[in-house]
This record gives sequence, C-alpha cells and structure tokens, in this order.
Amino acid sequence: MAEAKERYYATGKRKTAIARVWLTPGTGKIVVNKKDFDEYFYDHIVARYIVEQPFRITGLEGKFDVYCTVIGGGKNAQAEAIRHGIAKALLGYHPDLRPPLKKAGLLTRDARVKERKKYGLRGARRGQQYSKR
Repeated sequence: MAEAKERYYATGKRKTAIARVWLTPGTGKIVVNKKDFDEYFYDHIVARYIVEQPFRITGLEGKFDVYCTVIGGGKNAQAEAIRHGIAKALLGYHPDLRPPLKKAGLLTRDARVKERKKYGLRGARRGQQYSKR
C-alpha cells in the first residue's frame, strides 16, 4: 500500500455540485466546508449513508479523515459529489480498490442534469394546455 503519501485528493461531481475531497489517515472524522458533517447536513438524514458508502464497500470505515469543500447543487447532490470524490481519492490510496468501487458504480460521474426549459413550452417538454373552448 502507498503509506508514504499522507493526503489523497480527488474531485467529485453530481448535477451542478462540485466537491474537492482530501483523505488523510485518521479516525473517520468528516468535515464539510469547515463544519462538522452532522452540522452541515443537519437536515439531510441519508447524507451520512451516501457519503460513507465507498468506505463500507472497501472495508475502510474509520480509517480516513475526510476534509472537503463543496459548492453548488442541493444537499443530496452535494452528498453524492462527496461520495464520488471519496471513491476517486481511494484509488490514489490503493489502485486495487478499483473493481469493487467500479462494480458499485461509484467511479462513474452521474451525468444526469436538469433539462433546460424551451421557449413556447411550460417546462422542458410539457406543452401548452389545450383549450377546447
């Protein structure tokens, strides 16, 4: 394992959220935008499950401290961007972790974004309401 290097960096993205993630060997503490994880995601119950998924899959729970800055998107997209960044940073720690992370789909950037509204329509695809009279 690549123990000599102390920090592992990666960028994670989802919708319009961009997360810069640094992993350091530690006790499992997660800091998001200079706030404790539970303080930042106080209103989002599933966020911790989403963010810790790469560690559960690789069996590395509690072995890394996570420091990340995240901008854009909503809370769910930010949590998924952090998850993407953590999965990519774990590859810097140990490239042999790629198969389980890839199988779980954590290395693929989820490219689905909101479709823009078109002129003459009420939304991206919804047409005008038909009036019989």
